[in-house]
Amino acid sequence: MFIFVLQTIWLYISELAGKDLDVWVVLKFLWYVSPRLIPLVLPLTILVTSLMVFGNYAEKYEFAAMKSTGISLQRAMRSLTVFIIILAGVAFLFANNVIPYSEYKWQNLRRNIAQVSPSMVIAEGQFSQVGDDFNIKVEEKSGDRDQYLKNVVIHKKNPEKPNGNYTVIIADNGELASEEGSNTLSLILNDGYYYDEIQVKNVKKQKRKPFAKSSFETYTINIDLTEFNNTDIEKENQLNNHNMYKISELFVEIDSLSNSYSKNINKFSETMFFRTGISKFNIPAKTKPDTIIEVDDIMEVYQPQQKTEILALALTNVRGTLQSIKAKKREYQIKTKQLNKHEIALHEKYVLAIACIILFFVGAPLGAIIRKGGMGLPMVVAVLLFLTYHFIGIFAKNSAEDGTMHPFIASWLSTAIMLPLSIWLTYRATTDQGIFDIDSFLQRFTRLFKKKEEPSEKEA
Repeated sequence: MFIFVLQTIWLYISELAGKDLDVWVVLKFLWYVSPRLIPLVLPLTILVTSLMVFGNYAEKYEFAAMKSTGISLQRAMRSLTVFIIILAGVAFLFANNVIPYSEYKWQNLRRNIAQVSPSMVIAEGQFSQVGDDFNIKVEEKSGDRDQYLKNVVIHKKNPEKPNGNYTVIIADNGELASEEGSNTLSLILNDGYYYDEIQVKNVKKQKRKPFAKSSFETYTINIDLTEFNNTDIEKENQLNNHNMYKISELFVEIDSLSNSYSKNINKFSETMFFRTGISKFNIPAKTKPDTIIEVDDIMEVYQPQQKTEILALALTNVRGTLQSIKAKKREYQIKTKQLNKHEIALHEKYVLAIACIILFFVGAPLGAIIRKGGMGLPMVVAVLLFLTYHFIGIFAKNSAEDGTMHPFIASWLSTAIMLPLSIWLTYRATTDQGIFDIDSFLQRFTRLFKKKEEPSEKEA
């Protein structure tokens, strides 16, 4: 757990550093993020401890002493098996109740922390809104507090003018400066241009697009930080994430997303069908024509000018249809990914409990077989097994999010692979067999060669 918490600190250090946060806020952040690490930590812990404990028993010949008194391996594992089953039930309740709540609190606290420091709000390479009147884009930030900015572009809004960014300020570099305790942030810009699009009521003059442009060596903009300084860390935001739902809520959400997805597809297909105009040709003819003209191509009936107009209209319709299909395809891909994430989140709550049981029956018999305890070989073997289990799960879930694999299969794939391994290892350990018997393997080969040599001797 300590290792994974350290990894979390390094992962989110940019969101916590340089914001003058209290130690209590940082500890609360780590407290809320810790439950989401349990699905990683608990299976690995069970695998490592079961392998180390049973390996230690086998190394000190305690299993041999048990068997001499009539205690089998199954009986020695019985109490721990009951404990693991109870632990699996607790893990299921934890995943269904505690993790969704902590996920919501963690995301909520993370969003509130992001509003504490304006320098963190300004992201590199994209426009970031600071206050109500400024959209700021910088190419690069530097300094111990990210106060130095390079290639600054600012879109300034004017409440007296219609909605729009009519004032653009471009500077080669800038600096964020403010006094301690002040609610005003000074943005000092150097070597730039100021462009203001003038709005006039006369339509004819407005068509000329009048503007005012000037250059400056130094230009200072004062930004009111009252809202930033009054940020409430405990404020509750409206957040929605598939990891924040319990099982009962996931069933409702999946059903709602699935119905909405199906209705959108049906509605889009009906719209595209009506756009083709085929429905108009279903009107039955009241009278039959006196003469029937046979043509090889329907276009021969029309004049050359009409043919051009028909082909141009058809081409426009086809291009519009293709563009609509491409846009809807991207939209449906996002909706499919969202639906698949909800289904994966549902199955993961069950997988955590089952994985605890299966990995125990992998680690315990494997420790009894390799007869090695402590932090050496058992730790290496356990980590390799867990990494295999974990990476198979990650690759499967990534495939499921894209729709390549069904979410049910992706969620249970790594656990299903470990199930036959646990059964095989338990059988080998209870029958006092090794993982791989080299002598019996070589004997089979020697018998096979002897059978091939016997017919050749008889022919001779």
